[in-house]
Amino acid sequence: MQRITIAKGDGIGPEIMDATLQIIKAAGAQLEYDEIEVGEKVYLSGNTSGIAKESWDTIIKNKVFLKAPITTPQGGGYKSLNVTTRKFLGLYSNVRPCISLYPFVATKHPEMDIVIIRENEEDLYAGIEHQQTDEVVQCLKLISRPGCEKIIRYAFEYAKVYGRKKVTCFTKDNIMKQTDGLFHQVFDEIATEYPEIENEHWIIDIGAAKMSDTPEAFDVIVTLNLYGDVISDIAAQIAGSVGLAGSANIGEECAMFEAIHGSAPRRAGQNMANPSGLLEGAVMMLNHIGQTEVAEKVQNAWLKTIEDGIHTYDIYNEGISTQKVGTKEFAQAVINNLGQNPSLLKSVKFAKDAVLNLPKYVRKPAANKELVGVDLFVHWNGTNPNELVEMMQSINTENKHLSMITNRGIKVWPDGFQETFCTDHWRCRFKPTEGKVLHKNEIITLLSGALDAKIDVIKTENLYEFDGKLGYSLGQGQ
Repeated sequence: MQRITIAKGDGIGPEIMDATLQIIKAAGAQLEYDEIEVGEKVYLSGNTSGIAKESWDTIIKNKVFLKAPITTPQGGGYKSLNVTTRKFLGLYSNVRPCISLYPFVATKHPEMDIVIIRENEEDLYAGIEHQQTDEVVQCLKLISRPGCEKIIRYAFEYAKVYGRKKVTCFTKDNIMKQTDGLFHQVFDEIATEYPEIENEHWIIDIGAAKMSDTPEAFDVIVTLNLYGDVISDIAAQIAGSVGLAGSANIGEECAMFEAIHGSAPRRAGQNMANPSGLLEGAVMMLNHIGQTEVAEKVQNAWLKTIEDGIHTYDIYNEGISTQKVGTKEFAQAVINNLGQNPSLLKSVKFAKDAVLNLPKYVRKPAANKELVGVDLFVHWNGTNPNELVEMMQSINTENKHLSMITNRGIKVWPDGFQETFCTDHWRCRFKPTEGKVLHKNEIITLLSGALDAKIDVIKTENLYEFDGKLGYSLGQGQ
């Protein structure tokens, strides 16, 4: 008997959770539940995280968490519980299968069968933002080698265990050569360990366009946090309905399973909601804890119910559907079909005792790290870069000199264009004079000189080379 943690959430959450638990119990799931309260009530009680400490203790004790959608109140500084949970528990992998149920659920893509594996902890979702000038705000994009290695290896192991033939990497490394470039580099490295699995890389914009038009061209897609968030919702929608998709959040110690849709408070208490998304999350949970036969039984019964045309309002289609039902009636129909397989839709057969070989990250030897410059970010309200150049050159020293100024990443000096629009946010790059070495104490001297010259330095970034390779981006146009 496996003990798990459940949370019924807000809006339609209690209804779809009750339906899901009813189905998996009838299928023979060997589960015991510890129920916790998360979401709107907890937020409004004064807890800005949406979850109490005792609830965290329960989740950590049980390791497995089945969560219904919650409502995050607008304003008030409330943080997303989903993001918080993923980070606190180290749930680095988000797994979203998206499969066509054509012709029983309307879609333009009858052959679609893809799994999107999204890095779940890093990227812009670190939520580190600053206003730096009157006109410019900043958001930090953080990508780590451990984060890349873990999610990419998970994608290949998933493909191996579940009989998938290809893994595709989506990045934007033609622009973000350091961050997305690292992800692509690690993908290429790990792909060599799986010669039996085809691998390919797409730039995210054209890749997303291709997926939207021809999803059958893809099998497993692995990508960074933000891109994965966007394309997984697109994939679910073009497959037929966001309401049909479940999600797994997998970590080294804990796992959380959920529907990908929200709490839909306008539909709450009306016995209308489709429980399929949370049920799909529960099927992934059952596989995760080794109750594979029950997972198969539930999934095939659900497919048979869809095939029978017994549909909730969100997927009901006159001429295809045979019966419009509510949440409770849909659950009962799935229960009635337990032990049966679909006739036209492809039935599932999950690999028993399937274990993904996911070794813990091993830190690599440190590279030779050399300081080769510094960027001073300056708040200046002028518009002519040449005037700023005069100010910045006044703090040059024998060992370091101003080499470049950019505005929003584009080089405006030297050899800038008069037509380039500039804000009040400037990056001034100082490099060592030829034959000289830059030391950190000289950065302090530089900042002291800027202070004396009444230059408003708002931020600095040290420029390094790692084993002789640039660890920073050039200016656009440089």
